[in-house]
Amino acid sequence: MMFKFNNHYVSRTLVKLLTVEAFVLIMSVYLGASIRFFDPAGPLISTHHDLFTEACVFTFLMLFSMSVMGMYELNYREGLSYTLLRLMPSLLLGFGLTALALYLLPELQFGRGILVIVMAIAAFGIALTRILFYKWSSFASQQSQILILGVGELAKDCNLVATHYASHKFNVIGFVPIGNEECVVPSSAVLPMKGSLASMAKRNGAREIVVAVENRRGGTFPIQQLLECKLNGIKVSDLASFFERELFQIRVDSLHPSWLVYGDGFNQGDLRTSIKRVFDLFASLLLFVVTLPIMLITALFIFIEDGAPIFYQQERVGKGGHPFMVLKFRSMRKDAEKHGAPQWAGENDPRTTKIGRIIRKLRIDELPQIINVLKGDMSFVGPRPERPYFVQHLSKQIPYYDARHTVKPGITGWAQVRYQYGASVEDALRKLQYDLYYVKNNSLFLDVIILLETVRVVLLGKGGR
Repeated sequence: MMFKFNNHYVSRTLVKLLTVEAFVLIMSVYLGASIRFFDPAGPLISTHHDLFTEACVFTFLMLFSMSVMGMYELNYREGLSYTLLRLMPSLLLGFGLTALALYLLPELQFGRGILVIVMAIAAFGIALTRILFYKWSSFASQQSQILILGVGELAKDCNLVATHYASHKFNVIGFVPIGNEECVVPSSAVLPMKGSLASMAKRNGAREIVVAVENRRGGTFPIQQLLECKLNGIKVSDLASFFERELFQIRVDSLHPSWLVYGDGFNQGDLRTSIKRVFDLFASLLLFVVTLPIMLITALFIFIEDGAPIFYQQERVGKGGHPFMVLKFRSMRKDAEKHGAPQWAGENDPRTTKIGRIIRKLRIDELPQIINVLKGDMSFVGPRPERPYFVQHLSKQIPYYDARHTVKPGITGWAQVRYQYGASVEDALRKLQYDLYYVKNNSLFLDVIILLETVRVVLLGKGGR
């Protein structure tokens, strides 16, 4: 099941897994030290108080490594073998970061001999934990049963979510037809209405009913029966809330204006704004210091390949629809838009230079936007700023598009880490659905998650064009 923490949906299963693996990693340090300095007269597991700091550092770096390698994206359908395969690079990254920490912090009492033993124990412990977790989740999945009210396109989308994309495991028991809605779901999965919805739900063991009906007007919509279900302890979910919870996006085609107005979220108070500004300044200055050598090398290669200018300024739309000039490393030829009209950046865009393809893939071209963040035009995390030309056209074609301009645009964002590089109106629509989720649920907690996801995207080279 899912619960909301600081406006963001979190899987209870994920929290349990994270807690267990943190415990495994901490115990690996103590057990590794005990093996390295084994004393028959001493305790089985070392209890030396100095190890606590080392255990915390090791655990933090290993959890960080596993996070950025996608080990905590719970995709139950990818299989245990693939998950264990991803564990290998996670452990190598964690080993490298821990070795670097020991080199930079010599006061840590953690020699190379201990580290090798600890890594071996940690690898075995995490692998065993994942195996037991998959066995347990297969059993636990039978406890989450959902009944879908509707048999149309929206109900079909719900089934696709359950089959391929859900953030936690559940079973769709069946679909309940309503009114004259055209049936597009498998006929074998349709459950004819027998008795009330509450009795059907109890008979089939359903704990939740998802309302996936496009037209809720007229006398066919069973509002009284849904109320009866809720009073009998059966959860009733709106389709927009279901997609938000399972896909971490707000589906535009399932939205009702009243859901946006009366629902929770979309809070942009002064306290949140102040906290975000402090976070932006700290994160930007830290990133500037860490990436300064990379930026200098990038500037040199751009100049060698295609000469000046090194940087590229372009007008973008910011918070409240106000324009500003965004700063980027130039990744395209100087005559990229010689024909006048702005163009989407496509896959293997021929206008991109050789060094441009590399820095786009690694997102290095975005680094000069640190200056925009320090100036206050942008935030570190937020929807990507678009050009006025595209905003004007997209606002006419996509409902609620202007809602993304209620917060500052960002160097990275929820849409950037969850979806590929946008290059069409359809891509813009899909990215908007993630942007709306961020605008509705933005918090410091979600910003930190996005930063971890961004590291993963950069390391694995996903999404760049």
